[in-house]
Amino acid sequence: MDALSQYRSESSASESDGEQPRKYASPVVRQYKVDTAPDITGYVPGQHELTNYIAPGQNTMQYNMAYKDMVQPLVGPVDAEGDFGNKTRNLASGTAEAQAVDEQTFRKQERMFRQRGIAADPSIGASGAMVGTQDAAHNRSKRRRKAKGDVGVVSGENAYQGPWAGFEDDTKGQVSGPTAEQLEEYEERMRQQEGPAGPAGPSKKAKGVMAFTAGQEERTLFHGKSERDYQGRTYMHVPAEQRGEAASKCFVPKRLVREWKAHTGGVSAIRFIPESGHLLLSSGMDGLVKLFDMQTSLQQVRTFIGHAKAVRDISFAGDGRTFVSSSYDTFSKVWDTETGACKHRLAAGGAVPYVARFHPDNPHAIIVGQGDRKIVEWDTRANEVVQEYNQHQGAVNSLTFFDEGRRFVSTSDDKSMRVWEYGIPVPIKLVADPAMHSVPAVALHPGGRWLVGQSMDNRLVVYSSGDRFRPHRRKQFKGHSTAGFACQPAVSHDGGIVVSGDAEGRVWCWDWQTARILDSWRAHSKVAICAAWHPREASRVATCSWDGTIKYWE
Repeated sequence: MDALSQYRSESSASESDGEQPRKYASPVVRQYKVDTAPDITGYVPGQHELTNYIAPGQNTMQYNMAYKDMVQPLVGPVDAEGDFGNKTRNLASGTAEAQAVDEQTFRKQERMFRQRGIAADPSIGASGAMVGTQDAAHNRSKRRRKAKGDVGVVSGENAYQGPWAGFEDDTKGQVSGPTAEQLEEYEERMRQQEGPAGPAGPSKKAKGVMAFTAGQEERTLFHGKSERDYQGRTYMHVPAEQRGEAASKCFVPKRLVREWKAHTGGVSAIRFIPESGHLLLSSGMDGLVKLFDMQTSLQQVRTFIGHAKAVRDISFAGDGRTFVSSSYDTFSKVWDTETGACKHRLAAGGAVPYVARFHPDNPHAIIVGQGDRKIVEWDTRANEVVQEYNQHQGAVNSLTFFDEGRRFVSTSDDKSMRVWEYGIPVPIKLVADPAMHSVPAVALHPGGRWLVGQSMDNRLVVYSSGDRFRPHRRKQFKGHSTAGFACQPAVSHDGGIVVSGDAEGRVWCWDWQTARILDSWRAHSKVAICAAWHPREASRVATCSWDGTIKYWE
């Protein structure tokens, strides 16, 4: 406004004079100077002095420095917490920060998104933001429920569903996996790849084995009427009976509860699902991995198909949602326990994986002991090897984490045991002796202070897993015959009973304190290769054998 008033006053003055020429404002041209290489240190000649920078954590200098240069404040990029990025690595691939939301809130929003098409944004800093659209939520809210059915019909078509009837486009409860036509087509394709087996073709037994073991195509079979119950829960749901406290005192089992003819050609390993123990996983020489319900139906619930040769070892992750299987076909495969999908294939250099274990606190980290004397660590998020432990002189037979996942011990055919810091490829302890025998199987005591190993001189040896890893000379469990067989021992969850199979098919139980034999019985017709104690029940033990059976004792 001042400029307009001034312009007006000048115009009026020029009109009143009549003699002075009219004045116009000249254009103003501004010139910008672009510095293509700015000085990021803030150094200006004549005003600042050059400063020598010291890296954080630097403890050596090659020249004399002034005191003011040594005490200058830290500069540089900071992380979300205001630190300069010098945190201790808590993962093999870097540092993992806290998640944005807790597990319960994320699952709640995930269910809301699947049901209504809209949910809260779980990202950091997205307070109040939503994911999805109102149109999708409106469309999903219009889903129509199925008919309740006839009250007089129990099963089959038009059976009574009542308030538990699902929606018309809902797939819950439907059996997944290949149809009968797809399975027949797959078997025919496998027969064509293998070729005819003699003039009469393959036998019925060989045909069934071929359909499961030939090729590398992963698939799964669900054994049951419905994968979900009326509340939409799968077999992964922990029963109410297994949510309380575990039994405080364990006892030797006395009777046989259930027997399964599980695998063709022998069972190699069995594992209870961690914490609850309501599921049992088994692997066999037929290349299959099977899952059994150990709480309600005591039936097989799922078969995992994908290995071309015998499966040597299996292991659950800490949460039980995934497990890894190691086979002689040079593959270690990570499976989803609930859906049966194969999530990852792990193969390093064509070596045979003898054993694989998840890190107790990181389900993405897997260490694999191989037949080429190496231990490799996989990161399943990048699907690559991030660390290699190469010190053994023979095939690696067992891997056992202890000390809350900070250390692990490995045993090998070279008759030695090596203790490693997790993430550091240099052993911190070597246990080897000329009189020492190979220890192909190791179990961790529930207290975390002891390791029980199956020695090839017909005894169970005990090692201390404290600050000083050393053998316990006075605690040994004898009486069974296991020379030449890697029979996997187990310890009851109260730490009072040690159980193991032997080469004659017998199962042995010892008292932990006195090393006295409590009981032994003939369980299998061939070698009892593995025993597993239920993580909650007082006297329930599962055993498996090379005769192809799995037995459940109580």
